[in-house]
Amino acid sequence: MGLDETATGAGAVTVRRGVPAGAERRAAELYWDAFGRKLGPALNPADKAVPFIAAHLNADRAVCALLDGRLVGLAGYQLGGRALTGGSASAVLRAYGHLRGLHRLLLLVLLERHPAPGQLVMDGIAVDRDVRGRGVGSLLIEEVAAVAAEQDCREVRLDVIDTNPRARALYERRGFTAVRTEQIPCLRRLLGFGAVTTMHRPVANTGAREL
Repeated sequence: MGLDETATGAGAVTVRRGVPAGAERRAAELYWDAFGRKLGPALNPADKAVPFIAAHLNADRAVCALLDGRLVGLAGYQLGGRALTGGSASAVLRAYGHLRGLHRLLLLVLLERHPAPGQLVMDGIAVDRDVRGRGVGSLLIEEVAAVAAEQDCREVRLDVIDTNPRARALYERRGFTAVRTEQIPCLRRLLGFGAVTTMHRPVANTGAREL
């Protein structure tokens, strides 16, 4: 567990592993606030998307930031074939209907990223607007890196879209470097972004430990 020493006001921000029981809806709201623009074409409207995300979270695939017991940030990651956000094809079709669900499935496939051997893939960071600028994102990144080290991963990988330069700047400050950029201009109108940059950060291994 980490402590945000820059925290002021109501209290300190603490970091824990796993989404706390009962906070699934709150986690989904934060996730949607951060990534709704990217996921919107596949999961809109919000009143369907948030319950869907909440119902299919893998709570043990996140590190979370809490302020006075309230969830104010989280970072999801993929490890062992499981990511923070789940939901099978049949679950998507049940939620959105077969006619509208099929094209949503195709969009979700376009957004999928899978880790290579020795990688932990971070799915992005969502931080409450009221606590941004207090170091919460950095705390979450370092906790994800600690998970990667315990699992004997050689690197943490993430993908950042071209319309989110603020996130990319944070990742660069925390030791990530860009390794390639995939241009997808034909999908800009549909998905809202036209390029995805893959970034890596090496991991100092401390030995594998089962999650």
